[in-house]
Amino acid sequence: MADTLASLRSLMASHSPPLDALVVPSEDYHQSEYVSARDKRREFVSGFTGSAGLALITMKEARLWTDGRYFLQATQQLSDEWKLMRMGEDPAVDTWMTDNFPKDAAIGIDPWCVSVHTAQRWERIFLKKQQKLVQTSTNLVDAVWRNRPPAEITPTTVHPLEFAGVSVAEKLKNLREKLSSEKARGIIITALDEVAWLYNIRGNDVAYSPIVHAFAIVTTNSAFLYVDKRKVYIEVKSLLEENGVEVRDYGAVSTDAGLLSSNELDSSFAVKGTVNELAKDMKLNSREHATENGKSEKEGSDNDLIWVDPASCCYGLFSKLNFDNVVLQQSPLALAKALKNPVELDGLKRAHIRDGAAVVQYLVWLDNQMQEIYGASGYFLEGENINTNKRLKTMKLTEVTVSDKLESFRASKENYRGLSFPSISSVGPNAAIIHYSPQAETCAELDPDSIYLFDSGAQYLDGTTDITRTVHFGKPSSHEKACYTAVLKGHIALGNTRFPNGTNGHALDIVARVPLWKDGLDYRHGTGHGIGSYLYVHEGPHMITFRPQARNVPLQASMTVTDEPGYYEDGNFGIRLENVLVVNEANTNFNFGDKGYLQFEHITWAPYQKKLIDMSLLTPEERDWVNAYHARCGEILAPYLDESERSWLQKAIEPLSA
Repeated sequence: MADTLASLRSLMASHSPPLDALVVPSEDYHQSEYVSARDKRREFVSGFTGSAGLALITMKEARLWTDGRYFLQATQQLSDEWKLMRMGEDPAVDTWMTDNFPKDAAIGIDPWCVSVHTAQRWERIFLKKQQKLVQTSTNLVDAVWRNRPPAEITPTTVHPLEFAGVSVAEKLKNLREKLSSEKARGIIITALDEVAWLYNIRGNDVAYSPIVHAFAIVTTNSAFLYVDKRKVYIEVKSLLEENGVEVRDYGAVSTDAGLLSSNELDSSFAVKGTVNELAKDMKLNSREHATENGKSEKEGSDNDLIWVDPASCCYGLFSKLNFDNVVLQQSPLALAKALKNPVELDGLKRAHIRDGAAVVQYLVWLDNQMQEIYGASGYFLEGENINTNKRLKTMKLTEVTVSDKLESFRASKENYRGLSFPSISSVGPNAAIIHYSPQAETCAELDPDSIYLFDSGAQYLDGTTDITRTVHFGKPSSHEKACYTAVLKGHIALGNTRFPNGTNGHALDIVARVPLWKDGLDYRHGTGHGIGSYLYVHEGPHMITFRPQARNVPLQASMTVTDEPGYYEDGNFGIRLENVLVVNEANTNFNFGDKGYLQFEHITWAPYQKKLIDMSLLTPEERDWVNAYHARCGEILAPYLDESERSWLQKAIEPLSA
């Protein structure tokens, strides 16, 4: 680590101009949350493996900013050369740089790894002290990363219409209508899940995420995919050609963005008739719309803007454009992708049923193993561990081996394509690390006297899943039960909330926290995120969180979102409960303001552990909700389980008594 920092500082000193600091973000060229091994530059320089964070290297210091999910993990992983900066508690990185760097300081960035939004914000702030944001021509980290993993060439596949639900032609038509409404003649699409969704393709370029490294440009009458052509097999090529999409080399997007800006970009092959007719229809509709609004035909058809999403487009690509002709706003595909079509919703529900069956099979297996190997009292009994001398000395369960077993149950299910993120499998103090990722060499052994938390999910062709359950195989303390129950109450409260159209996730976040706040408890992460349809497990643009960006997008019918409050006690235990919900229209007795109301539908199915619930803390309504949910678990999952598993589940879902 010291050698890496020294090498980087040498490059910073020899740079023209010399750099006072170098920013190393977590993101790749597409501003992705999850990146490929070769793009984990921040992890390489700092040793911190969390998915979110930013490293800042000066000639004398090295600092890492990350959010509350990773405070404990970063403390454990950062060497003495690094100082942890806690987002929300310490000064933000731009504030810190402005306050601590001298006038005329030069702060270096790779413009391909920083978003337009971030770069422009920093430039505005730096002007106060005439500090400069310097775009490096190459990535300095890459220059010192001797064993940087190579780029893998994995095949791109077609995502069939039976799972996608909407054709590429229809998606392009809808997108071009959006362009017309914004007086734009083209859009640069940079978010990997948006490219995959638009063209109904999937890939394997990033672990846990079925995407391909690619850009897209769509204009009124042409469409392009920028990708390593070695990844494009005949089936994908045929699909794209049928829809008038030209495949170009990944690196050509830089040149083509400039051509798009100067209105010189055009397809090099004849567009298929259907797409050509669509383009003509688009122009006609634009003229008609303009005429209806009292504008001349020329004015209506003179669309000259280029649409760029400032959050997902990198500053390097944006720099190729004529800034005067750019509309900077959220990609229209973000919301279109979040609003699941009926086929996607049906697929997600079916995927979650199979996934729930895998989780129950896992709990049955784990319950038996904990009793047989450790003499634990088990999932159901609350007494002290029985026959503690019974332990089979030749066997043990670790956080990794049990997680692997859960993966094997999922792998046996129809349409399984892999995990949706690195599984969190955590015992006791490790469960207090919010995004803990166990490693085989260092992970803990399971302990019947400690809480066990697992947060995991899978990628199926018909949907992406994400579930968290917290269990105890011994005798939980009254404090653990009280904390678990507070989390459960928040989980129930959010899932049962009805709210008017126009309500955003920032307004709803408090609902899950109130039961915890009542006891002086809280958690440092958001309460819910969208989830993809065989895409990213974390999907925007909506979210349920205290963070300000949750104010930007109201929840709408047919969105998916997780419900996952928690509580984490450093050094002792962690608790989280998570289900995936679908937003539906609600039938209410009244309709104040004619807004229309929404409600949630649970689509995750797995029991909550009754012995961790303090019944005295539940209201009758909460108890009834758990009983009704458990009854549905039994009905839905039984066909996917064998006789012994069904018997175990029936015991797990026996009604709670007052």
